[in-house]
Amino acid sequence: MSVQRIASRYAKSLLDLAIEQNKLERIKEDIEHFQAAKENRDLFLLLKSPIIKPGKKQEIFTALFADKYDEMTLGFLKIILTKGREYHLPEIADEFMKQYRADQDISTIKVTTASPLSESALKSIKDKLLTASATRGFVEIENAVDPDLIGGFVIEFGDNLYDASVAHSLEKLKKEFSKNLYVKDF
Repeated sequence: MSVQRIASRYAKSLLDLAIEQNKLERIKEDIEHFQAAKENRDLFLLLKSPIIKPGKKQEIFTALFADKYDEMTLGFLKIILTKGREYHLPEIADEFMKQYRADQDISTIKVTTASPLSESALKSIKDKLLTASATRGFVEIENAVDPDLIGGFVIEFGDNLYDASVAHSLEKLKKEFSKNLYVKDF
């Protein structure tokens, strides 16, 4: 079975159970915390290690997360460890957040600029996107900085990309000039 399918099924199960027991926001907070924790190289290697026994991993998880996570999240992690699927936990957490956003009608927009945007500029972009028909009820904006853009911005949401960067415009001009149709032997 593919990693994506496994992650999707476990994430869907956790999401459905959280909704059923009215703990969705609490479980989401736990998953967000886990996503931040998995950035720790040692924890990531622990998850992916076939050498460390599941019982030992469970002890470590209990020590790390018992006082921070809801009982449902801890039970879910225990099931994952018991089934030997702990190496898929990073993907399951990512898939859970993806399904959570879809369930709550939250559109995630990535705005890349050459320099950091001010809060007022981000709010203006968010307001424009909220009125667009392509976005859902709520909009989360992720701001990234790429100095190679020179100026302008790139907006990504879903499968859509709007590139209004200076670097993209220069690249288009370069392609047009490389097809010099007007001067022979150039």
